[in-house]
Amino acid sequence: MSLTSPPILQFKSLSLSTPFLRGGASSIVRLPKTFSTATPSPLPPTPTFLPVIRAMKSMQGRVTCSSHDETVTVQVVRLAPHPKYNHRVRMKKKYQAHDPLNKFSVGDVVQLEKIRPISKLKTFLAVWVPSRGGPKAKDSESQELGLPLESQQPES
Repeated sequence: MSLTSPPILQFKSLSLSTPFLRGGASSIVRLPKTFSTATPSPLPPTPTFLPVIRAMKSMQGRVTCSSHDETVTVQVVRLAPHPKYNHRVRMKKKYQAHDPLNKFSVGDVVQLEKIRPISKLKTFLAVWVPSRGGPKAKDSESQELGLPLESQQPES
């Protein structure tokens, strides 16, 4: 081997059994090209523009702080499976929400609707939701059929 020859030629002169140093081998199977030189098939027509459908993110939580102007802090509790024990665990997270009328106080149940970013942390709008344990509307008069009860019927 001469010192002036390129390093690859030095390896070629050695009897190594790797096909990569010799520029290929017969053991490598090359598939024939199946592409024809004829005119390519026309592309399928492009569909008309369809808008991207994104699900609106909304959550429900309880107001924990309302001391800031037009901002409330809402704590959202969700159940998630524990990664190791596979039972459901309560996960809590606090979000800043926009309250333009300052109408929410601590303890109110609100729904958070996703809106455009108002500030670095405020990307939700607080919307009032009636609590489940609150007073229910009494619409018993509108639900009646207009028939008197058995005790109110005249005896004959």
